[in-house]
Amino acid sequence: MIANKPKFMTGLTLMVLFSAVFIAIFMPLFGGKNGLEYLDNLYNSISKGSAYYIDSVRKDLQTIKTPDLTMTLTMKSEVQAQQTVPLFMKAGAQVDQDGAQLTVTGNMIQILNHCLDDAQHMYDNDGTSVSEKYGYDGKMALYNWWSALKAMDFDLKKQKKFNSAKMAELVNKKAVETAYNYYGIEGQKISERIGVVIFSLIFYVIYTLWYGFGIMYLFEGSGFRLEH
Repeated sequence: MIANKPKFMTGLTLMVLFSAVFIAIFMPLFGGKNGLEYLDNLYNSISKGSAYYIDSVRKDLQTIKTPDLTMTLTMKSEVQAQQTVPLFMKAGAQVDQDGAQLTVTGNMIQILNHCLDDAQHMYDNDGTSVSEKYGYDGKMALYNWWSALKAMDFDLKKQKKFNSAKMAELVNKKAVETAYNYYGIEGQKISERIGVVIFSLIFYVIYTLWYGFGIMYLFEGSGFRLEH
């Protein structure tokens, strides 16, 4: 039994329109992507534009006081260790492999700057340059850098070379992880898409209220009351 027909019809109309828009959001109407995929790519592109730290990290590397050192790195497997050897050799380091363990001797600043060069290529979506350098997939090379830097951080802390360990961790978090996660995404400034961003935020608020009022009018039209 409908207690208040005008309210019920208003609520029904709101929910029908809400459902129609909801269905449209999940249709590939935005360049072959649905609405959620389109906005996800948009915000990823915008966040990439504000997540670049490679140049500032290069400056931080100059704080390393004793760059020449020897490290013992334990990789996840013998195969990964074998793939990681050329990463250090291209940076001018000497590397000895024993199963999954690497003994690396070289200049820490030179090694980390070389790693940043690879991160820069990947951040610029130029995986070809990295894959041609090492002979395998560029994204895998960056993952191997990530693993190697984790092992470097661990070993350097054992040696009480805390500043060098901090720099290895900094390169990993600010450059390698960022380049890996954003690889394949074209960066944009928020100023270039400010109209779409503002529209999406306003639409989200309106669409949420739209649903709330639709439910409220349906229940009130059906004779239900909210009490407090």
